[in-house]
Order: sequence, then structure tokens, then C-alpha cells
Amino acid sequence: MTLSQLSDKALEAGLPKFAGKQIAEWLYKKHVASIDEMTNISIKGRKILQERFEIGIKPPVKVQTSVDGTKKYLFVQGEMKFVEAAYIPDADRATLCVSSQVGCKMGCLFCMTGKQGFQAQLTAGEIVNQIRSLPERQTLTNVVYMGMGEPLDNVDAVLQSLEILTSEWGYAWSPKRITVSTIGIIPAMRHFLEKSDCHLAISLHSPFEDERRKLMPIENVYHLHQILEAVKEYDWTHQRRVSFEYIVFGGLNDTPRHINELVRILSGIRCRVNLIRFHPIPGTPLQGTDEQTLQYFKNRLNEKGVLATVRASRGQDIYAACGLLSTKEITSIQTNTDY
Repeated sequence: MTLSQLSDKALEAGLPKFAGKQIAEWLYKKHVASIDEMTNISIKGRKILQERFEIGIKPPVKVQTSVDGTKKYLFVQGEMKFVEAAYIPDADRATLCVSSQVGCKMGCLFCMTGKQGFQAQLTAGEIVNQIRSLPERQTLTNVVYMGMGEPLDNVDAVLQSLEILTSEWGYAWSPKRITVSTIGIIPAMRHFLEKSDCHLAISLHSPFEDERRKLMPIENVYHLHQILEAVKEYDWTHQRRVSFEYIVFGGLNDTPRHINELVRILSGIRCRVNLIRFHPIPGTPLQGTDEQTLQYFKNRLNEKGVLATVRASRGQDIYAACGLLSTKEITSIQTNTDY
């Protein structure tokens, strides 16, 4: 809960309003695991709180560790419902990729999570729990909302979780340590940009709307040119950043024509293009481009004035791509029970 919510609940429990700030300190500064540990709240007050609330910490039920140090954590979110969080250490950085939904309704052709269909929204507490219950929590330098689900299809819970992470009464993280990804739900994107100072990443994957529509059905609702117009409404000259995610598919979106169109549509936007290798998933005809073409694509974009980098592939030996581990878990349960 946010500070204002905690204060309201304190009043409802017959406690003074300032007890909300005390509870926030116990939860987000001292990381207590039980209400009994909140020793500056009266015994009677703690008893009332225990009758009405729980801390809500749920540790992961499974972890897989890659040879490169990446870890994939699996969390239970109900019967036959799972979400994943990926811990990615890299020299002096450690990034956690968190999920915002169980499954996803967006149906992108390249995404394993979408093949599960939409199952449930995560609450702010369930999002924050992926960070709070992480054994490596103290080593984290960055969080990205790029796991299962479309974050801005669950914008209220995502914003509430961001408030907890960035507020002085909460985890007190700098918003510059957090990036939220979206496929381009324009009203929610505008709401996010107005209510948060965290970075924005937009899933692009093709500069041509007809081609993007085949990869991402959202193009039928919010067109790419409208998304870019909304991005241009904001000032990106300060520390806040916008980036574009671009999975490079062999023979589909990796040609000089695509490079030139990317340069054209991103003109005037201070941004970075993150080029991503595609590793095939079950049930899709898509293939990743070859390494030579990928490097050429990156170099030509940079030569033409668009900052482009290639994202390192991590955890390929542990189902690190979003949705693979949870799908494997669901399939395993179904296989073991269907007889």
C-alpha cells in the first residue's frame, strides 16, 4: 500500500494517522516479515492489524540459474497461475525484470507470454513482492518492467508500485533506475508519463505499420505514427529517457529499407534503439537474423545519427525469455494430472 492508503487503514483500525508512516517505515525501510515486529505500534494496535492484514511476502517457488549468472524466479499467483522475474547481474550492475500480469492479452506473434492468454492482473503488492522477496534484493541497481504482461494494461497497479519504489517513505529509489516497457497503449502511456518520472521503453519491432500490425495486433488500435506523436509531446532533453525495443528478425525487418525508415520516423526524438536478438519460441515461424546483419544494422543506424545498441542475450539455458518457464510449469502440472 502507499503511504496515504496505510494512513487510511491505520485510522480505520483505530490507530492515529501517523501510524501509517510508522507502518511504511517497517515495511519499506526495515523490511519486516511480520506485524509483530512493528514494535512502536501498541500491542493492541498490532493485534487489530493482524486480524485485518498480512504483510504479503511470498517467496519464489522455483529458481533456475544460468551459466552466465542470470537467475529466473518463478512465483505462484493462484491455482495454475505463475509469473516470472529475471535477475540479471552484469559487472557493477544488477537488473531485475519484473512481471505486471499473469499472461497477456496483446497476442504479439513473437511472445511466449501472449500464447498463455490473459489470466490475471497483478496487484501493486504482487509486483513489489518480486523485488521484496528476492534473495539478491540488496544488490539491485535497476528494475525493468519488461517481464510477463503489458505494464500499461495494468497501469494503476504499476503506478502504485512505482510510487512505493520511488517515494521517500518507500524504497526511495531514483526513478532513473526504473524503466517501464509498453507496446503503445496511448492513453495509459500519457497517464504514466504524467504521473511518473521513470524511463519509458516502447516495443517497436518494425517502422512500417502494415508490417508491425502482423507482429503486434495493438497496431490495429493504436497506430505507430500516433504513438510517436504522443512521445514527441514530452521533453526528453533531461535525464528521463525514451528507448525503442527492436527485435531483429531474419528476412523480415533487418533490411536497409528498415534502417532508412527507422531514421526517418525517429527524427527529432532523443532516444536509443535497443536491438534484440530473437531466440525462437514454440509455435512461431519467426527466426532471428544472423550476427553479421545485426551488427551492420546497428552500425548503419549509428552512422545515420540514431543511437543503437545490441542487447546482450542472457540466460538462454534457463528459459530466460518471458513466459517460457511459467509455460513449462503449467504444462508439467497438466501432464502430471491428466491421467
